[in-house]
Amino acid sequence: MTAAEPTIVATSGGHRIGDRTRVVFDALVHHAIDLSGVHGRRPRILYVGTAIGDAEHFTARMTEAARVPGFDLTPLHLFPMPNVEDVEGTVLDHDVVWVMGGSVVNLLAVWRAHGLDHIMHKAWQAGVVLSGVSAGSLCWFQGGATDSFGPELRPVTNALGFLPYSNGVHYDSDEGRRPLTHRLVAEGTLPTAHCTDDGVGLVYCGTELVEAVTEIPGRGAYQVTRDGNRAVEERIEPRRLPAHRV
Repeated sequence: MTAAEPTIVATSGGHRIGDRTRVVFDALVHHAIDLSGVHGRRPRILYVGTAIGDAEHFTARMTEAARVPGFDLTPLHLFPMPNVEDVEGTVLDHDVVWVMGGSVVNLLAVWRAHGLDHIMHKAWQAGVVLSGVSAGSLCWFQGGATDSFGPELRPVTNALGFLPYSNGVHYDSDEGRRPLTHRLVAEGTLPTAHCTDDGVGLVYCGTELVEAVTEIPGRGAYQVTRDGNRAVEERIEPRRLPAHRV
């Protein structure tokens, strides 16, 4: 079972601290699984930690987070080499791809070196739900503001471009992201930006933004457009997702 049409869930959330585990999957991950249409069996999630260098301790935390609700999770590692023989077949065999945050610039370079950019596009077209947090959100867009180069935020403009917008993540918790996004859109460095506060996700069917959703009440999503030489921001009120207690 796959999504009825190409689907992306781009988020600034999806995880929280658990009562008995270090990390649990929050409502945004569960929503990505719901959108895949899987039923009658355990959902299959492909966890991709390229942006944090395939850190083994976090792979272990994600595996534990998946165990609690009964999901089957497979990590796809690219360091020091791919951990599966058939990367394309592995990606296409899953219901949801969840991409961890970290360095989006490093993620893009490594994915392109291994042809994973083309594989992800094929999976998207085949109905595998593409999703992720932070760098795992930004990668699907044209670009956005990133700290991949250092503490001072800078633009990345050569992301995968599956979606014809730019993306702003951690819009409420990192004070530099909103003004930089506004400047980059106003000067035309980035196209129209779709942005998320922490705990908020954006759902795309094809390339159309169909809904903003949140696992934290009071948080928002935003669209930043260019009007002449200035940026105009509009709030998009997200729908609150059902809480998942584990």
